[in-house]
Amino acid sequence: MSNYLSQDFCFCILAFRAKYRNLAKELAGTLDKHSPGTTLVIGTDQPQEFQNCSNVFAFKLQQKGILHCYHDKRFVIQAALKKFPTAIQIDADTKIIADISPEIPYLEGLAAGHIENIVEHAQKYNPERLIYLQKIVDKLDLSLENVSYVGESLFAVTADSKKSEEFIKYWDFIARYLEIHGIHSGEGNAIGMAAAKAGLKVYNPSWLGKINSVRQHLDASDRKSQRTQWDILQRKLAYHYRLNKARIISLKDFDFFYS
Repeated sequence: MSNYLSQDFCFCILAFRAKYRNLAKELAGTLDKHSPGTTLVIGTDQPQEFQNCSNVFAFKLQQKGILHCYHDKRFVIQAALKKFPTAIQIDADTKIIADISPEIPYLEGLAAGHIENIVEHAQKYNPERLIYLQKIVDKLDLSLENVSYVGESLFAVTADSKKSEEFIKYWDFIARYLEIHGIHSGEGNAIGMAAAKAGLKVYNPSWLGKINSVRQHLDASDRKSQRTQWDILQRKLAYHYRLNKARIISLKDFDFFYS
């Protein structure tokens, strides 16, 4: 694990379980080749596995998401923004296939490769979620028509400490609300709402497009791994632990989560 941090931006990923830790090591290797000096910040259950990756800053993180870990990206972005002005979120099952030499201006906001109006996105893919999205924006004093859906596989956050803290805080609230109400995917909805509430402009810059053009997404989630009965039992127990913990925490803000 590197003791140095360089440049004004970093990449950041989640890497839980062996499959994704191995993919993260491959990503670190391709990033080192095509963008020397760029740090990869990794939230992982086994940070010691990255001690020989010179361009990696890995820290201990356990899954917080009730069913899936999709929303746990927020903790890696939070850690990355404490060390860099800009944190670029990318999926662990990604390879960099050509040189990266982006000129990234310091422009506060959320840069995204894919942006849609959140209502139009939900109507196309998950119209049953609109009632919950509407309830959230009402509680946050926002309008759905002014909120973007953000493609979660590649986006970047640039913010001062106050706005980044607000962004993470509201993402945390929104993620827990959605998960408690049985919506465990589509974190792009939460990202867009949290950005709007934190006052972060969502935009699509050319420099992020350059990064997008040199990444290869492998879609590792489609590759099913063999699970033993013990693995299945552990996952069930962990699910119910996280669900009950989220419910207890949410009682502190009963009106937001249950009214």
